Amino acid sequence: MADNAGRVAIVTGGSGGIGRAVAERLGTEGYSVVVHYAGGKERAEETAAAVVKAGGRAVVAGGDVADERAMAEVFDLAEREFGGIDVVVHTAGIMPLAPIADLELETFDRVHRTNVRGTFVVDQLAARRVRAGGAIVNFSTSVTRLQIPSYGAYAASKGAVEALTLILARELRGRDITVNAVAPGPTATPLFFEGKTQEAIDRIAGMSPLGRLGEPRDVAEAVAFLAGPARWVNGQVLFVNGGAA
Repeated sequence: MADNAGRVAIVTGGSGGIGRAVAERLGTEGYSVVVHYAGGKERAEETAAAVVKAGGRAVVAGGDVADERAMAEVFDLAEREFGGIDVVVHTAGIMPLAPIADLELETFDRVHRTNVRGTFVVDQLAARRVRAGGAIVNFSTSVTRLQIPSYGAYAASKGAVEALTLILARELRGRDITVNAVAPGPTATPLFFEGKTQEAIDRIAGMSPLGRLGEPRDVAEAVAFLAGPARWVNGQVLFVNGGAA
């Protein structure tokens, strides 16, 4: 914990699912965490309380990830409350599912506004404000390799996230800041379970040689690795899927 005392992280989408697991995991290592939320303030406050219980410090901040002014305020809060920013973990995203032939263009635009523009906004702020020795961790998905039907819009948006990640890593040459993406496989979160039958859930869980869905804590372990000790891992997409892809 001593190594991370004084390190500050922003976790977008920290009110639930993988974001909450990441925030709590960083809390166990002594980070001060800004728990960002889009619409679930009460759940974000629960996450913040869990971070404090785990050994860190925490505040909450709301805002649309695709709104540059709202997100600038989140970064301002981190600097005001904790003195700077060392790690930005951008988990926030949406995942409406439909075959490409059936998906409404309005929905497609909404996916890309949140997942692509939102990543660009957060990464741009992070590139300007993260301190030397820091890390930026974006979120892609293993579906970019699994090619599961109905995930077209979502996978396309995450392909863009991977491109932004790999290019930003090279643009930050000389800054001692790593930029990577985590690409989870099927993970047991409310977002994953929504709209799926038990048969579909079991079939997807069976894609992994380990025979189960991932848990948010599995992904959080990978993020903690990239956020802290993995200083020689840079410009990479780390697949965290139990061998499913």
